[in-house]
Order: sequence, then C-alpha cells, then structure tokens
Amino acid sequence: MQPPLGRYQEIADTLARHGFGFLAGELGITRRLAARRGTAGGDTDPQRLPNAPERLRLVLEDLGPTFVKLGQLLSTRPDLLPPAYIAEMAKLQDAAPPIPAEQVRATIREELGADPEELFATFEWTPMASASIGQVHTATLTDGTAVVVKVRRPDVVRQVQEDLDILNNIATRAARVWETARTYDIPGIMREFGDTLRAELDYLREARNAERFATNFAERPEVIIPRVYWDTTTSRVLTLERMSGIKVSDRDGLDAAGIDPRQVAVTGANIVLTMIFDDRFFHADLHPGNLFVQPHGRIALIDFGMVGEISEELSDKLADVFIASATRNTGSLASALIDLSVAQTSIDRRALRASLSSLFAQYSDRALGDIHFTRLATDLLRVVREHRLQLPQEISLVVRALLVTEGVGVQLDPRFELNSVLTPFARRLIREKLSVAAIAKRVSRASMDAGALLLELPTRLRRLLEVMDQSGIEVHLRAAELDPLMGRAERIGNRLVAGVITAALINGLGQVIARDSRLRTWKSALTGAGITAFTTLSGYLLWTARRHR
Repeated sequence: MQPPLGRYQEIADTLARHGFGFLAGELGITRRLAARRGTAGGDTDPQRLPNAPERLRLVLEDLGPTFVKLGQLLSTRPDLLPPAYIAEMAKLQDAAPPIPAEQVRATIREELGADPEELFATFEWTPMASASIGQVHTATLTDGTAVVVKVRRPDVVRQVQEDLDILNNIATRAARVWETARTYDIPGIMREFGDTLRAELDYLREARNAERFATNFAERPEVIIPRVYWDTTTSRVLTLERMSGIKVSDRDGLDAAGIDPRQVAVTGANIVLTMIFDDRFFHADLHPGNLFVQPHGRIALIDFGMVGEISEELSDKLADVFIASATRNTGSLASALIDLSVAQTSIDRRALRASLSSLFAQYSDRALGDIHFTRLATDLLRVVREHRLQLPQEISLVVRALLVTEGVGVQLDPRFELNSVLTPFARRLIREKLSVAAIAKRVSRASMDAGALLLELPTRLRRLLEVMDQSGIEVHLRAAELDPLMGRAERIGNRLVAGVITAALINGLGQVIARDSRLRTWKSALTGAGITAFTTLSGYLLWTARRHR
C-alpha cells in the first residue's frame, strides 16, 4: 500500500518551513504531490534561521517518532556526519504526548486477557515516561515486587511502516540523483534503520535481549539487569523489574551517597568494554538515563530495545585496526580500514595513507595510550568521512558507545581516560587474533574456501562459456581510463608494426635469393638469421607488452 499523499505534503511543508524547501524537489516529494497547492515552495528567509545542523534537528522533531528515531540513529554514525550534526542529533528527545488511560487499559486487556487492576496489586495510571513507541507505568506484582510496565502505542506499527516506506522511496530517489547517496548506500542504511526500528516495536525481542544480558553478567555482581516477568509480557506489553538508583552522570548525588565517582567511571567503562570485546553483544543506547548507580557502586542497566552484536569476522577486522594503530603503520591501517568499510566506491589508497600519516604526525610526540580516545577517534573518523569510507552499523554503534563512555567518565572524573581501561581489552583482542589457535582456524577456513572454489570452478567456467556463446562479454571503461590504455596500445602497436615489416623484409629477401642461383649459397644462412631475428623480436615484443600492462 502506498503512503498517503498527505504525509508527503507534511514532509514537504516541514522542509520548506526550516529552510530546506529545495530538497523536496530534489528528492522527488513535490513530484508525488503533483499540482497540490501548498507544496513546498521557497525557503524561509535564511537570515532568520538557525544553522543547518539545528534546522535539520527541528525538521526531524516536527515530523514525529520515526524521524526522531532516524535522527537518533544518525547520532551514532560519526562516519557519515560531521561532529556539528552528530551533536544536534544527540539532542533529539524521544518524547510524545501520553497515551489516554482507556487506550492503555484496552491494550493490556487485549494482550493479557484482564484489566490492570486484576493483574497487578497496584498500577499507576500517570505514566513514568512517554515515548514515541510506547510509555512506561510503575506497578507492583501481587507478591509486592516493584515493576515497570511498558505499553506500546496503538496504531504505531502502521504509522512507522508508512514513514519507513516514504524514507525508502526518498533514499532510492537520492541514490539516483546524488553520487554521495550512492557512495554511502543510503538505501541500504534506510533498510538497516527499518530493521532496527521494527525490532524496537517488538517487546518480546527486548525481553529476550534483557535475559541475554542477565546471562552474560550472571557472575558479575557489579552489574544489575532487571528480571523479565513473562506472565505479563507480550509483543505489545513488557513487564520488567523496577530499577532504582542515582543517575550515573549525577556526580553530586553520588558524592552525597558516599559513592566514589571515579570508581563508578572505571566500573562503567569496564562493563561497556566487557559487552563489546568479551561478549560481543552490547547495549547500543548507553546514554546516562539508562544507567543507575545503586549502593556500593553497582550499576543497573535498563532499556534493551537497541543492541549491537559483533560477528567473529568483524571482531577480527577490528583487531587489525588496533594492531595497525598501535604500530602507527599507515599502510596497514589504510588496508584495515578499507577492509572494514562497506563503501560502494573505489578508494584511493595512496591518498588515504597520506591522510593517516598526516594524522599520526600530529601525535608524534606522544604514545598512543596517552592520547584521549575521543580526540583520536574524532580525527580518525574525519579521515574516514573525507575518503568516503563507510563503517558497518555495528562498528558505528561501538564507536558511539565508547565516545559516550568516555564522556560520562570525564563528567565523573575530569582525569578519567578511556585508554587506561581500553588498553587491556585491545591487547587481549590482538593476542587472540595472533594466537596459534586463531591462525590455525583462519588457515582451515581458507582451505575450505579454496576447496569449495575448486569444486565450483567447472560450473562457473561452463556458465562463462555459455555467456560468451550467447551474447559475449561487455567491457565498460570510464573515459578517464582510456588515455593510458590507448597510450600503451599505441606503443605496443608500433612495435608490432615494426615486427611485421621486419618479417616481410626477411621473407622478401629470401624470395630474391631463391630466384638468383648465385645467391642460393647464402639462402640457408640468411633464412636462419631471419628466423632468429624474428624470434628475438617476438620475444622482445611480448616482454614489452607485459611490462606495460
């Protein structure tokens, strides 16, 4: 089903109101609206507008939940957006008007088969928080356990799907008209965003995420993960143990409770790094509102709708980046970044190495461990953007988690440095990559890949021959690539012409000799010399051709 034109109209008007009216035409929105009046015409007077990053944030806020979520996702992609835009996207708050009590009651009755008063000992109708996908109510179970109940908004799935369809249409159009959109595979990013947002709509998935974290941290008393109460949990209603404590960024509150903020910074960083490097399954929305400090410095995590998972292959590539960075080997680092990237365009390796050399030259007087992670990561991401490398979404989430962790750590302790906590994890990752077992595993995998390739080779060759028999093979060249090829062809052609002329001369001379009896005595010698000369010339031409390939 096509999204309604009214939503396209709303997007066009919102873009125009915030000074982006030209985008409505470029992205094909006005074309869909045809001759409707009120379509985004001109931009508002730029002199009265905030800067571009702030205007973009205002557009997303005005367009509602799906676009706010998109902005929040973009705040995790420093490989795509400059710092000014990242800072504005991070300001987006996922807030929405409260759901009326009767709608909350109706949803709970439909999902759980009874009214809240029958299912819970107490149920607070004034929401604790109200967001774009759902809202949170405090309650107690019949045994007195304090819980929170998340209730999904009515009709939110349809609304989100309509907006996702529009965003996919816009992304496809952008990829057709803008080279940058093709380079960064904007349609692919929109698909990833859609998958992430649909996952957040399913509270059963969030419940499973919470239980997975609980299992991973079962032996770590410094971490508290809320328990899931499955009897009152469905895809639209989620009941979790209620977490209490001091907001992790509240230094004054921690001091008043007698909790050392510096120790909290280190504990929090260790928790995040354990999730990323040891478990390879991490909380991807680690803003301070989702971490609470309990007595004795224990940290409670909440809100598990957005998570990241790092595959073994991705972990291996990340280790390559750490190794190259630690040794400041710009050639290896360039290769590691290209290998890590999912960019859709060719990369100038020489220019990338030059940029990385320039970056490391700024820190030539300091060891890598003495450089603030935020500064080094920001500089490295700038190079990534300049060379149009695109990091996998999981790596972008890792970078954001580390940046947020260092930011919170510095709030708690101005002397906090993430590198001091990160270094042991990075060293362990490098040791694991270079271990005998890991190398043997890679060799085994390579052997299996080679074996599979050999088995597939006859089939692939047969298909190639079929294509050549039916329609041939088309070779596409860019104009910029023709000049050097034509130059080489001309040089080789000149030598081939010389060779043909020389061969013809030898052949003609042989015929003359054959007709003249006085010269027949020289025939064998001259013919042999001609064959030798022709063979030598052919060999030279082949060598020259190879040299100029």
